[in-house]
Amino acid sequence: MATTIPIGPYHPLQEEPEHYLLTVEEEEVIDVDVQIGYNHRGIEKLSEKKTFNQVPFLVERVCGICSHSHPYAYCLAVEDCGDIEVPERAKYIRTLIGELERIHSHLLWAGLAGHFIGYDTVFMWAWKYREDVLDLLELLTGNRNAYAMMKPGGVQREIKREDLEGARPKLETLREKSEMLYNAILDDPVLKARLEGVGVLPREDARAFGALGPTSRASGLPADVRADFPYGVYDELDWKVITREDGDTLARVEVRLLETLESIKMTEQIIDEIPDEGSIDSEPENVPAGEGIGNYEAPRGECFHYVQSDGSNRPVRHKIRAPTFMNFPTYKSTCKGETVADATIILASVDPCYSCTERAISLKNNEDVDLLELSQQKTADLKQEYGVDKSPLEEVLDE
Repeated sequence: MATTIPIGPYHPLQEEPEHYLLTVEEEEVIDVDVQIGYNHRGIEKLSEKKTFNQVPFLVERVCGICSHSHPYAYCLAVEDCGDIEVPERAKYIRTLIGELERIHSHLLWAGLAGHFIGYDTVFMWAWKYREDVLDLLELLTGNRNAYAMMKPGGVQREIKREDLEGARPKLETLREKSEMLYNAILDDPVLKARLEGVGVLPREDARAFGALGPTSRASGLPADVRADFPYGVYDELDWKVITREDGDTLARVEVRLLETLESIKMTEQIIDEIPDEGSIDSEPENVPAGEGIGNYEAPRGECFHYVQSDGSNRPVRHKIRAPTFMNFPTYKSTCKGETVADATIILASVDPCYSCTERAISLKNNEDVDLLELSQQKTADLKQEYGVDKSPLEEVLDE
């Protein structure tokens, strides 16, 4: 007899609300359904009220871990729309920050993956090394997250040569520790038993579901926007697309850890090759009427932004598609036939980012609804239902 097991939308394993509904027979998962829409951010609508130069500050707050991915994809879309050139030095700075963010994201995920299966040693070590990446980002941009560096036509601020050189020791330490982490995880018999052969996504299913990023590359598909449609200075760097053929959870772990090492190699090349002179901003005066797209290889896969301009100083339409939105359907392949105990690590193995995925606008009778107004009205209704007419602070002050 089939039973349904809900995971979420509020669950101690999940950092954000999302609803996974597992259909199981005894311990075996026979189906899975993902229900999204618990966070209504309204980012796309807010974008229409901002100027082209203000939008990067908005979209970098879609997600803290992807706070370079979204502004980069957006700027690529605007530059495509307006045929805007980007100076060479700015391309190097953009690529440098992007690869540091990739290291940060992959180490963060590796730690969380260890935590999800009760292996908190991996969690603590991975997050310890992640701190070095955040220190580097703070050194180079002034911020650990939300770097505020991107703008259409270039970047907002310079990075001094002395700071670039100061990053080298931490990069060398990161390489040593990432290699150690890779060897420790791949050599551990307990982790191999827990991850190997679990949650297999066959190559043909990865292609059919449109999987992106490490999720697809772990199944043998060498899809990577950095190589397929180069931007920044990726076509000037020596690097390779990491793939594995097994398609299981262990392969997805391996791809991310090896990509971390590739990103470290790329950042060192950028420090060596970045021009010491030159502009960092082409200073475009306007964006002509038209439309453009931006494809960016975020840590989880292709981040896609679409921008439409009417020739004014702000977008009239802005559409965002994050990689997690495409990776969710793969659960139809990876979870079926597995046990309930393995379901959580399989769900986590695509590195889901809910805040990137959620962007819906609530509709009622096919009319736009003011979500803030709805929230305020709901609070007022609950206060009336429970007889609450004062805030806790007001009650204390009235005593």
